[in-house]
Amino acid sequence: MVNKKSRTETRVKKHRRVRNHLSGTAARPRLAVFRSNNHMYAQIIDDTVGNTLAAASTLDKEVKEACEKTNNVAAAALVGTAIAKKALEKGITTVVFDRGGFIYQGKVQALADAAREAGLDF
Repeated sequence: MVNKKSRTETRVKKHRRVRNHLSGTAARPRLAVFRSNNHMYAQIIDDTVGNTLAAASTLDKEVKEACEKTNNVAAAALVGTAIAKKALEKGITTVVFDRGGFIYQGKVQALADAAREAGLDF
């Protein structure tokens, strides 16, 4: 009998491995991405004190109004632009990108590219 681990368990294991190598500081906080079946979430986190400095998701009013679906690449790009705008307002220009154990393609890549185009450096 084949016992296959769930995708969630595999993703969490990958995320733990990635987090061993990177962490956010006050000078260069961490841009953490989470992707659920229906929504995208992004947070900018200072790991030294454990504070979330900025957050954006497809649940935000301005992002939700701008897109008709919340679980596609276009919505992810809007979240990337929104998080970059909020970060730049708080004076954050450089971040460490944390893909959260997800493969860097599709929605995660669209969010990262949009954040880069909006002015974040990583």
